[in-house]
Amino acid sequence: MTGGERNSKIVDRDSAATLCRRWHTRGDRIVFTNGVFDLLHRGHVEYLAEARTLGDHLIVGINDDASARRLGKDADRPINALEDRAGVLAGLAAVDLLVPFSEDTPLDLILLLEPDVLVKGGDYTAEEVVGADQVRERGGEVVLVPVRTGLSTTGLITRIRTAGREEIPRDV
Repeated sequence: MTGGERNSKIVDRDSAATLCRRWHTRGDRIVFTNGVFDLLHRGHVEYLAEARTLGDHLIVGINDDASARRLGKDADRPINALEDRAGVLAGLAAVDLLVPFSEDTPLDLILLLEPDVLVKGGDYTAEEVVGADQVRERGGEVVLVPVRTGLSTTGLITRIRTAGREEIPRDV
C-alpha cells in the first residue's frame, strides 16, 4: 500500500457520510469505534482487528489533539499529533476509514454515519458508551471488546518513563 492509499482512508465527516450512505444502500454492515490511539500498540491492533470482524467496513473516529487533551489524560498527551496518529492507523488493513473529530464525544459523528455496530473496549459498560442508545434505536448493536491485560498506552508510557530505573509490571 502506498502512502497515498493510506492517506485516502483519512476523510472528513461529509465524505464519510457519503460513503456510509452508499454502503447502507448496498446492505453493508458498518462498524464504528473511536479513540485517541496515541501510541499504537498490540492491544489497539487486536481491538481494531476484532472490531473489523463484526461487519463489512470499520470506521474509526479519532480525537483531534484538542479533544484528546480534554479527556483528562497526562498534560503532555497526546504524545503524537493527529496527523501522525491517523497516518499510523491508516496503515492497518482492518481500518477502512478514519474520521477526525473535535468534539468531546463522537456522538455527532455516530448520528451522522449511522453505524450498525458500535464498538468500545471492555473497560466501558454499555451504559457508558456514547451513542449506544441511538445505535440501538435504529436496530444496531453495541459490542464491548475485552481489554487486553497489560496492553495500554498509559502502561506503555509508564514503562518508557521508568525504563532502567525499576521493573514495572505489564498490567500498569
